This record gives sequence, C-alpha cells and structure tokens, in this order.
Amino acid sequence: MSKTITTDKTYRIMRDNTQAMIIDVQEKLTPHIYRQQEIILKIVTLIQGLQILGVPLVLNEQYKKGLGETIPEIMEVLDTSKAKIIEKVTFSGCDNDETWNYLAQQNRISILVFGVETHVCVLQTVLDLLDNGMQPVVIADATGSRNAYDRRQAIRRMRRAGAVITTTEAILFELCRSSKDPAFKAISQLVK
Repeated sequence: MSKTITTDKTYRIMRDNTQAMIIDVQEKLTPHIYRQQEIILKIVTLIQGLQILGVPLVLNEQYKKGLGETIPEIMEVLDTSKAKIIEKVTFSGCDNDETWNYLAQQNRISILVFGVETHVCVLQTVLDLLDNGMQPVVIADATGSRNAYDRRQAIRRMRRAGAVITTTEAILFELCRSSKDPAFKAISQLVK
C-alpha cells in the first residue's frame, strides 16, 4: 500500500509565480570577475530567455558613480521598456526600498537571482529574500565573484540557508515546462 503525502510547499518553479533580479553587472566591477566572459554569456542568455517567457525583471545597479553603468552586453538585450532599473547603495537589493517595493508588488514568490558579486550583493539579497518569506533561486552559472573560493562559499551558504541553486539552461526549460510551449523553440535556440 502506498501513501500520498500532502504538503503546501511547492518544489517546482512556476513561470506565473517567478520574477528575476539582475544584480550589479557594472563596467568597473565586471572586468575583475573570475571567468567573467562565461558569466556574461549566461546572464545575456538568461535575460533573453526570461523576456521570451514574460518573466518580470528588475536590474539593480550598485553606486553607479563608483562602479559605472551596467555593461553594454546586458543593456543591448534588456528590454528597458519592461524591466525596472534601480540604483542602490545597499549591498542587499532588499535593503533598498524601491527594489523591495517593486518585488512585493509583483506578487511572485520565486525570485531568480543572478549577477555579481556572489559573496556580497547576491548573498545578502538572497538571505534577505529568505528572511522575508520569498523563495530565492540562485542561477549559479550566472553569478560571479573576483575570487572563485568566495563564490563557492557563498553558493554553499545560500544552499544551506534554503535557497534553490540551479543553472541558466535548467531554469529556462523548467519555466518552459514542455516542448509544446510556444516559447520552447526560441529557448532551445538560445541555449545551443
């Protein structure tokens, strides 16, 4: 005899309950990130895929006077008419009232988090999302730090705290769910 267990926790990440945060991929910081070209490619792919899927995006920029603008590779693909762009001086995006209010207004509990640096702004944002009842989903191959060890430790800490850790391709196909989804062909082309 088999048992059915009922729980109100959902492990699937559903498109209509998901939004995304791009964190601090800026001109004066990104060139110093370990394996930056691979990470930029993943971030660009992720942004394009999320826009195809209609997932709301917020772009945080940390102290632009010091760290510069978001890198051109991202601005070339980001639909700025739909994405929210917010400057911050706090490390956690959640400590910025404008960012937190935007996230809360979307009424979507799963927050995809990616950008730099993994062990500072990404980590602190993820911990605050958890503290506020959200489900952060860290896109590990689209996050980076200047030092690989710092990045690894931050990923471990976020996982232990309760964040979901995944990859660009995995999350795009999870949000797509089926080859019958109208976005499937475009998503498949992106990840080739």
